[in-house]
Amino acid sequence: MAMSAKIVEAVNPDLVDINFGCPVKKVVTKGAGAAVLKDVDAMVRLTDAVARSTSLPVTVKTRLGWDENSKNIEEVAERLQDIGIKALAIHGRTRAQLYKGEADWTLIGKVKNNPRIHIPIFGNGDIDSPEKALEYKNRYDVDGIMIGRAAIGYPWIFNEIKNFIQTGEHLDPPTIEQRVEVIRQHLHHSVDWKGLLPGINEMRRHYTNYLKGLPNIKEYRLKLVTVKSVEEIDEVLNEIIRVYSGYRFERRKIDMEAMAYSCG
Repeated sequence: MAMSAKIVEAVNPDLVDINFGCPVKKVVTKGAGAAVLKDVDAMVRLTDAVARSTSLPVTVKTRLGWDENSKNIEEVAERLQDIGIKALAIHGRTRAQLYKGEADWTLIGKVKNNPRIHIPIFGNGDIDSPEKALEYKNRYDVDGIMIGRAAIGYPWIFNEIKNFIQTGEHLDPPTIEQRVEVIRQHLHHSVDWKGLLPGINEMRRHYTNYLKGLPNIKEYRLKLVTVKSVEEIDEVLNEIIRVYSGYRFERRKIDMEAMAYSCG
């Protein structure tokens, strides 16, 4: 991990963030991600090695603990702060919970209000609307909020939250033209990053989220996940714009349980 931080430093990022929160089986069975919560000494050694190897700020994301009987986030926060991390993001579930049930922010609030803690504390878990973001920010006094699943297929949520906090008003939902433009951007980035076919295949799971709320969209979604070239996808997207131009989207409602495939 120390060597990885040195490699990353070469491209001059703003910070190095260590994800000690990922709960998925293929990660934790290797002793990585949230599995490190079972050995806080190891977590401290790993983080310290990274912090010593780079001049960049080092931050950490993790969870409340491994399971209900080992919620050790208060100890974790103090020990990681003591070795020099610059911020801590906390997901309000244990690893055993995965993404089930409601995130518990009470321990996040306890960490933030611990008089020993002076680094920024970010809360994470179940924030899916501007109202909830503002409510949790005020209730738990966190320095910021991290959003995962609610941003999948809906990157507009960040501006919606910022605007609501600043003005108390809601932005209009993105139009079909705006949604399709972002789909195209996402597709081209995916192809550039992963190659043509892997990039196209990677996008297939995202169309549902980008186009959620459109009536009778199944026919077009089926086309999007079966065509095999960027040009064909562009044709389907153009057809969607023609058919749904002027459609007024309602404010988004998110089924967080159905979107529990992200890692964090």
